[in-house]
Amino acid sequence: MPTYIPDARPTSRIEDFALIGDMQSAALVGRDGSVEWLCLPRFDSPAIFASLLGTEEHGFWRLGPAHASTTPPPATRRSYRGDSLILESEWDTPYGTVRVIDFMPLRHGAPQLTRIVEGVSGRVPMHSALRMRFSYGRVVPRVYQHDGRTVAVAGPDSVWSDTEAETYSKAQTTYADFTVAPGDRIAFTISWQPSHEEPPPLPEPEASLEATEDFWLEWIERCTYHGPYREAVIRSLITLKALTYAPTGGIVAAPTTSLPEDLGGDRNWDYRYTWLRDAAITLSSLLNTGYREEARAWREWLVRAVAGDPENLQIMYGIAGERELGEAVLDWLPGYENSAPVRVGNDAAHQLQLDVYGEVAETLHLAGELGLEQDHASSHLLITLVTYLERHWDQPDEGIWEVRGPRRHFVHSKVMAWTAVDRAVRLIETGVADGPLERWRELREVIHQNVCERGFDKGRNTFTQSYGSKELDASLLLIPQMGFLPPDDKRVIGTIEAIQRELSTPDGFVLRYPTCGDQVGLDGLGGDEGAFLACSFWLVDDLVLIGRADEARQLFDKLLALRSDLGLLAEEWDPRRQRQVGNYPQAFSHVGVVMSALGLLAAETTSGGVRR
Repeated sequence: MPTYIPDARPTSRIEDFALIGDMQSAALVGRDGSVEWLCLPRFDSPAIFASLLGTEEHGFWRLGPAHASTTPPPATRRSYRGDSLILESEWDTPYGTVRVIDFMPLRHGAPQLTRIVEGVSGRVPMHSALRMRFSYGRVVPRVYQHDGRTVAVAGPDSVWSDTEAETYSKAQTTYADFTVAPGDRIAFTISWQPSHEEPPPLPEPEASLEATEDFWLEWIERCTYHGPYREAVIRSLITLKALTYAPTGGIVAAPTTSLPEDLGGDRNWDYRYTWLRDAAITLSSLLNTGYREEARAWREWLVRAVAGDPENLQIMYGIAGERELGEAVLDWLPGYENSAPVRVGNDAAHQLQLDVYGEVAETLHLAGELGLEQDHASSHLLITLVTYLERHWDQPDEGIWEVRGPRRHFVHSKVMAWTAVDRAVRLIETGVADGPLERWRELREVIHQNVCERGFDKGRNTFTQSYGSKELDASLLLIPQMGFLPPDDKRVIGTIEAIQRELSTPDGFVLRYPTCGDQVGLDGLGGDEGAFLACSFWLVDDLVLIGRADEARQLFDKLLALRSDLGLLAEEWDPRRQRQVGNYPQAFSHVGVVMSALGLLAAETTSGGVRR
C-alpha cells in the first residue's frame, strides 16, 4: 500500500472546482477530492475550510486514493449525477477503481456535508485528511472524541464528524486510512452545530443521498426550456437555484469571496450577498423558464429588505436582508495565487447606483407579465421607488460597476432610470397602481431626451460610458433590451459595432470598460481584468435583436466552450492566461447562459429575442 505524504500541491485553477450546496451554503471541491471552501451555517458565515484563499493550514478536507507522490492525483473523470448537484468523482488506480460521491443534504436541522466512498473494482487503498480551521483559517479548534464521534469546537462553532472508518488524529488533523472493494460504501459526514447546543443527530447518509437526488430531479422537471442548449441551460438553472438562500429567497452573486479578477492583483471582492441587480436579473431567467415560486420568494424578500424606507434603498443586502455589510481585510490569508487582499463584507453596499431602481422595476413588471399575481406591497414599492427617482435621476452615481472613483453621469444609470419610470407608467396604465401618470410620462420623455443628447457621440455614432466621455461601456448593450431604443435604430447598431471594435478581445469576448494596467483607471482602481462573461452574453442577445443570429450563435458556442467540465462559469475569462477568473460560480454569468439560449430559441421562431 502506498504511503500518504501530506503535500504542498500547486494551486488549482478556479474552473477545476465543483460546486455542491444545500441552498443555504456551498462548498467547492477540487479535482483531487479536496474540499477547499466551505462556510457554515450560511453562505456569508466564516469559512471552516479556507485553503482556497490560503494554504492547507487554513483548513481543507481531502478524500481520495492513497498516494506516494507529493501531489494528490486528480480524479480520472467526474460529473454531476444526472440533473442534480451531487458530484461523482472516479479514480482509476493500479489497484482498481473507486468513486467518491459528494453532496450537501437539504437542510432539516444541522447543515451537513456528506462524502460516500464506493468501491467499483479491485481493492483501492483510500486516505482522508480533515483539517478544520474556523474563522477563515485563523482559529484552531479543540478536537476530541464524544461517544465515538470526532468533535471540533472553537467559540460559538462546533463541527461533528461521523464515519464507520477508523480514524486517528495528528497535529489537529483527523485522518482515516482504509481499503474499499467492489460494493463497499463507506460514508463520512460533517455536521455544524452551535457549540452550546446538544450534539446534532447522527447522519443518515444513504437516505439523505436519495432525498437530495429526488429533490433536484423533481425541481428540474418544472423547467419549460426544451431548446437545443438544454444541457447548458439546465446546469445553469441548477447553479442559480443553488445560490438561492432557501429560508428567505435572497440570492447570492457567488458563494465565494476574493477570487481575483486580476490574478496577483487587488480586484478581490466579497460576493456572498444579495445584489438587487444580480438577483433581479437572476429572477428574470427563472421566470422565463417556468420558476414562479422563486420569483415570489424573492419579491417577498425584496419588500422585507426595503421595509418602510425605500428612499434609502441599498444596492445589496445580506441574504436575510441585513443592511450593514462592513468591509474588512483578512490579513492572515495570502489570497488565491497571492492575490491580496482577501476581503469580507463589501463597502459598495452604500453606493448610489441608480440603475438598480430600473432592474428592480423591470423584474417586478416582468413577473406580472409572466403570470405572477400582482400584490399591493410590491406595486406600492415600485411607485415609491420611482417617486424617489423623480427627484434624483439627474444625479451622478457610482454606476453598475461600482466604481471606487468619482461619481459620474453614467449613461446606463440614466437608461435604467428611464426603465423604472417606464415600467411604473405601464403599471399605472393597467389600473393596478395609482400615480401621477401624465407627470411621469413627461419625466420618461425628459430622461430619454437627456440621454440621447448628452450620452451620444454623434461623430462616432455610439453611446458612451458617461456624459461627455469618449470611453465605451458594455452596459450600453442593454439599451435595446430595455426598450429604450428599438434594435434597428442606427444609434443602437452603431453602439454594438463600436463595442465590438473597442471592447472585444480577439476571441470576440467583451470587456466591461477600458482599464489602465499599472495606472489608476476611471474606476478608481489599478490593474486590468478579463472579459466579463455577462457582457459577452449581452452581445449575443443584441446580435439576435439586430438580426445577426448566426453571428450570435457562433459567439454563444464560444462562450459555452469556456465552461468547466462540469458546466460552471466564473465572473470573467482571462484571455491572456486562457482561464476563468473572479468569484465562482457566478450567478451573472449563468443568467447569461439561460437568457441567451432563450433568445436564440426565440429567434428561430420569431423575429425577436427574449425579455430579460
